[in-house]
Amino acid sequence: MRVHVLQHVPNEGLGSIADWLAARHATVSFTYFFDTGVLPALTGIDLVIALGGPMSVNDEARLPWLAIEKQFLREAMTQGKAILGICLGAQLIASALGAVVQPNTHKEIGWFPVFGIDAGAACFRFPTVTDVFHWHGETFALPPGATQLARSAACEQQAFQIGNNIIGLQFHLETDPASALGFIEADHAEPLAQRELVAGQPYVQSAETLLATPVARYQGINALMGDVLAYLTAR
Repeated sequence: MRVHVLQHVPNEGLGSIADWLAARHATVSFTYFFDTGVLPALTGIDLVIALGGPMSVNDEARLPWLAIEKQFLREAMTQGKAILGICLGAQLIASALGAVVQPNTHKEIGWFPVFGIDAGAACFRFPTVTDVFHWHGETFALPPGATQLARSAACEQQAFQIGNNIIGLQFHLETDPASALGFIEADHAEPLAQRELVAGQPYVQSAETLLATPVARYQGINALMGDVLAYLTAR
């Protein structure tokens, strides 16, 4: 299996996905948009993974590579590639298909439940309720042709599926303790006015709460991430 990863910032990497791919002896290549941002030909690629990032999909004037990445995703969709979008990655898929991406009413940062939607046998099925790791301030409208898979109290659109080969997740099932620490450290490095871990918001937990998360909770969401990957690559 050949996998290509679209990574937008250094601290939002593959997390537990790296181990899942290594266990299956996958060949993994990367486009680092925070560096050279070189995209490959799609020939021979089985799975494209678009990771998260703090920027908005609407920042094309400031970050011209966003338009290039959306075109790459459109081409991957046209060719029937398996695609997984996580947080910003899901928003990029939605935007590439013409759906609106905009600020959500609430930022959602920390561990909060998502509620699975039974979309029938043709779609991936999330558990009825699962506590997952979130870190986002924007949300997407359901893209054309997509089926909604999950919602939360703070954000209606949490997951979608298109066909049997594309899944977008607003939340982060790949997060492990190291990547959670990366989120926190990156936020702490921002100027005070730009930090997202700000007390007093209903769906934002403190750094102390996040750092106290038991390892077993990460293992649970990582197992669910494995189920999503297995579903997408079963073809």
